[in-house]
Amino acid sequence: MNALPTEEEIRQTAELLVHTYGVKMNSLMKLMGRERYKELVRVFRDLREPAADEVRIAQMLIVEKGPYLFAGSSEEVRDLRIHLLRQLSEERLMALYERNKVQGKAITSPTYMRTALAKKKWLIGGRWARDFVTAFDFPLVFSGISIPKDHSTDAIQDIEPRRAVPKLVEYQVGLKSRMLEVLNKEQDKTRCVVTLPTGGGKTRVAVESFIDWMQPRFEQGKYMLWIAQGEELCEQAISCISEMWQEREFPEALRIYRFFGGKKFEVEDMIGGAVIASIQQLYSRIQSGDEALEEILANCGAMIIDEAHHATAKSYRALFDRARELAGDDLFPICGLTATPGRSNDETMKLVDQFDAYLIHPSFPDMKEYNDHPLRYFRKEGYLAEPVFILHEDGVETEVTDDLFNQDDHDLSSEFLQILAADQTRNLQIINYMKSIPEGSSSLVYACTVQHAEFLAMTMNAIGRKSAVISADTPKPIRRMHISAFKKGDIEFLFNYGVLTTGFDAPRTDHLIICRPTSSIILYEQMVGRGLRGHRFGGTETCKIIDFSTNIRRHGEPLAYARFLKEWDVKVVGGRELVR
Repeated sequence: MNALPTEEEIRQTAELLVHTYGVKMNSLMKLMGRERYKELVRVFRDLREPAADEVRIAQMLIVEKGPYLFAGSSEEVRDLRIHLLRQLSEERLMALYERNKVQGKAITSPTYMRTALAKKKWLIGGRWARDFVTAFDFPLVFSGISIPKDHSTDAIQDIEPRRAVPKLVEYQVGLKSRMLEVLNKEQDKTRCVVTLPTGGGKTRVAVESFIDWMQPRFEQGKYMLWIAQGEELCEQAISCISEMWQEREFPEALRIYRFFGGKKFEVEDMIGGAVIASIQQLYSRIQSGDEALEEILANCGAMIIDEAHHATAKSYRALFDRARELAGDDLFPICGLTATPGRSNDETMKLVDQFDAYLIHPSFPDMKEYNDHPLRYFRKEGYLAEPVFILHEDGVETEVTDDLFNQDDHDLSSEFLQILAADQTRNLQIINYMKSIPEGSSSLVYACTVQHAEFLAMTMNAIGRKSAVISADTPKPIRRMHISAFKKGDIEFLFNYGVLTTGFDAPRTDHLIICRPTSSIILYEQMVGRGLRGHRFGGTETCKIIDFSTNIRRHGEPLAYARFLKEWDVKVVGGRELVR
């Protein structure tokens, strides 16, 4: 069974819903949301697209909801299930209920049977879900997908030896050599900050360096503590560590501990190994005096902090204070990883000063040419793609006042992003640009809100461009499938809000469309970095970046894109594209 419905299954299901079972436009509007439907009608009119009939609206809903079309407990979904159940003969309805009885109820009335079945808990890929879709001749994919168990649900995982991994390239070999040199120093001198531009492979270099250094220490019951900002980055680190351990052909297994997402394990199961943790869970466990965390910190062999610009937060201060109490003032080797475009900047130097650390950056064959502009080396050698930058200039100049600015993270507030998401003129410009992108291209789109991403994706699907949405609420199996389909070219546009800025690699991305403005240079670099991997690393020679925030200013100054253009040495003129 396919994980997502095919084009034929989508067509077949829409025809069944509308023509066979008589699902009316009013029901489809409720499932879509009336306001979204009205906005879609307006956009169709502005785009001079023909009005969408019931079948087309049904197809749009099926594409959006995928295998979860009939899942859930919302009033709209239950109403749809009841409507369908009313189309069955009493004989077939009673047979369906007999196979899927509601426990504790003796129901004999067909009317009550429909209500009970419509409200029955829908387990993805379960017996009731399969029986329901089969009864109406819908493709089995709409029972939901039952994903084989993978290790990401386990708190503990043993990694067995072997798998081929590409060798480090020249500048990465130099970085590894200097990292090992620092690691082999004594006490508080074993601290470093490694800086590489996004796409340069900092995770890969750090994993190989620390795996080699920690290997004999794992046998002594020591832990390598890898700290990341969220579950996606944690899983990315686990994947890289697993591959590297197998590649090195060490004779023993490596035990990996998932210390994020609420996962727990017993101290009795801890024998040393790699602990992959989110800072959120570490901070929470410090407050609760977690025994497993005490074991990790007391026997920590090394700590790696990914996206280390976050390490100035109070959660990290609490972590270091507790580590000193358990391991002594000298602590253990600490390495911060950060993605910066040049030799150094303010954020990087703050980290260096905070940790009293060595700054490790790449060395180049011709230091005179690349010393001031290291990005030129990565592009010339094909490690990074050339950014083709387009600043979309249409629209009224908007000044962001202080009340629309979040003082906590010094970025645009959610209220302002919601205002932009509802801007009909701006949305039409975004949609028209996306329509102009050649079919078969891959475009990663950063929206202003989750609802904004859903609306843009629904519109593109409606005009025949295969699109999908990923948000924090997207179930992990569906998220993995959408990302896989995007990487294979089965999905042209992948829309998201806030979840594909880190821990996500789609090297062959042709277009990055930034609809969400930001004043954070770090967030901006994380967004554009998803498409800047060069052909030497399986990416592209160029990547087109389209930014729709050029008319948004604060105190008369442009947002983060302007600093990105300067620091990444990108030249652009107005709305015209220019390769540096």
